[in-house]
Amino acid sequence: MKLLCAALLSGLALPSFAAEESRITPEVQFDPYYSSAGLSISLTGKPIPNLGRTSEQEIYARLITQFYRPRVMVLEASFNPMPYAGTFVRRNWPAFYRDTQFSESFNMVKAVTAGFEEPWALSLFFGNVLNFESAKGTFSKRTGYSGILFDFGDYHIKDNVLVPDRWLQAEGKLKGDQFLDDRTLKWSFRGGFKLHDHPGVTDSLFLGFRRSRTDFSEAKNFWLHNSGFDARIDFDSRTLSPISHYLVLEKKFPLKNKKALCLGVGFVWTSEKKYTGGLAGSSGDPAGFSFVLRPNLEF
Repeated sequence: MKLLCAALLSGLALPSFAAEESRITPEVQFDPYYSSAGLSISLTGKPIPNLGRTSEQEIYARLITQFYRPRVMVLEASFNPMPYAGTFVRRNWPAFYRDTQFSESFNMVKAVTAGFEEPWALSLFFGNVLNFESAKGTFSKRTGYSGILFDFGDYHIKDNVLVPDRWLQAEGKLKGDQFLDDRTLKWSFRGGFKLHDHPGVTDSLFLGFRRSRTDFSEAKNFWLHNSGFDARIDFDSRTLSPISHYLVLEKKFPLKNKKALCLGVGFVWTSEKKYTGGLAGSSGDPAGFSFVLRPNLEF
């Protein structure tokens, strides 16, 4: 199966439509942990349905029921600044990196740069797209989509070290962003598989869940408003035994001008079965745990 990785050279992904009449629409996203630029291309030539100002539950229901009705192809290139910065620090300032190792399970650099196992990727998406009311401008995401996503890259990150590895990931996905005057909502629910050309990285099946909500008006529910979570579990594709868990819980602190300070805390657990050969070794404390600390500014 690993040979499939070398055969794919995909494009780029993740959409939004600034004008419903546009057949090709550019989109950019800037974030310390995930930044991207791409093009969404209409496959039907018809306007994308607009749900207006609708509830979170209605968005999910419409995306699920229209999962198998592809309307759009999206090409995207993405870059993960903070995860890559962790590899840059360890490679160029090894003494400083060692000084930030406060315990077997907590390295400060690793804790604030965790979240992605690759520095960059190219993506190709086919699926259904819905628009809804947005308070943001033309290039800001105001779209929910569901469909099939293919990602391709040539490096893997392990313990803040770049490992040459041509990998391919395919997944079914529901994802979107909604920006309103009083709140923002982001979500991603997915499941799929990831293949690696490097023999020391285990091929996997995975499930991922992410939801993030920021309220700029009074928040009445402490757990659902101004909070978020990001979770992923990976299984060995041959034995289906768990090989890694990732969990971050996040709290938001709204600021003026529709910005918010965010602080996430969590952990990464890595099984000894995830890496073999020359890559086998510590990925945290002896039990495989590493703490995650994720500060961010949302805008």
